[in-house]
Amino acid sequence: MDIGKKIRSLRLEKEVKQEELAEYLGVSIQAVSKWETEASMPDIALLPGIAVFFGVTIDELFQLSDEAEFERIENMFWHERRIAPETFDHCVRFLEGVLESDPKNVRAYCCLAYLYNHRAASDHETASEYAKKVLELDPNEKGGWVAFLEANNGVCGDEWYDNHFEVIEYFREFLKKNPGNYRGLYGIIENMLDDDRFDEAIPYIEQIRLAAKTGQYDVYMGDVMFGKGDPEKALEYWNAAVEHFPDRWQSYCDRADGLKKLGRYEEALADYEKCFEMQEPPRITDGLHSMAQVHELLGDFDGAIRDRQRIIKCLRDDYNTVSGEGIDSQKREIERLKGRKAV
Repeated sequence: MDIGKKIRSLRLEKEVKQEELAEYLGVSIQAVSKWETEASMPDIALLPGIAVFFGVTIDELFQLSDEAEFERIENMFWHERRIAPETFDHCVRFLEGVLESDPKNVRAYCCLAYLYNHRAASDHETASEYAKKVLELDPNEKGGWVAFLEANNGVCGDEWYDNHFEVIEYFREFLKKNPGNYRGLYGIIENMLDDDRFDEAIPYIEQIRLAAKTGQYDVYMGDVMFGKGDPEKALEYWNAAVEHFPDRWQSYCDRADGLKKLGRYEEALADYEKCFEMQEPPRITDGLHSMAQVHELLGDFDGAIRDRQRIIKCLRDDYNTVSGEGIDSQKREIERLKGRKAV
């Protein structure tokens, strides 16, 4: 327990002197100095006063190792539906402290990005519920309509607002600095296709063919053909992805996505099932999520419930996850589906 280091860190953060803390607690300056140099520890009876002085919880005084803090924060992303404000602030202070001593710490920057994205997602979930209430009370209220679409990343109908111009321009510059980078190509292609910028996407699709032997070329060319109104040619490309890479479960998942666009739902379900069966533990549950959506779309609520139950089982079997938001979100979906089934 590095409580001395924590006290020193908080004191410097608050820009107070050892004398001020000592006076507040009624102890000597030497006592505070010994705590901070770990020559001694503060009496347990002083802990509430120390916590109040710095505006933190007693738990926060008992500083974890950096690795333990990182793991604690990373676990929150997957297991917490909402992160309490005081916990969020503590995480930010820790990560910014890491960056002060190590400005190139990629893990800290990544955690900060995930942390703020997590809060944004939970805030959008809350905003969505409020917006639904607006539309229940007044179906014609434009403000509720706009708020609901924004909270759920929906399409508003204004091309300038719905497009991904900034994302595309970022990855265009990114690829100039990192030519042939797979993730950069993936990012720009996905967003160009979503904006129907098919011809612009093709040169990048050609590049991804060289960047990774994964079948993405066939998948993306299928998406281009579908977007241009040639579903038969699109299916030829999606089939080619499976033919060229039959041992990759991702090939079946990608073709299933295409089949779903074509309205060939039973074939899509078969491919999603295949992609899940092909995986070795720990398995990715993307296919099961898609199956649940297709089953619900078809009005097969029992099938959708089974898919959600399989996700829970996979999380338990493959990731030893028995609680937290990953499990809870699926339970909420199951209850929602039971409600739809009962109507």
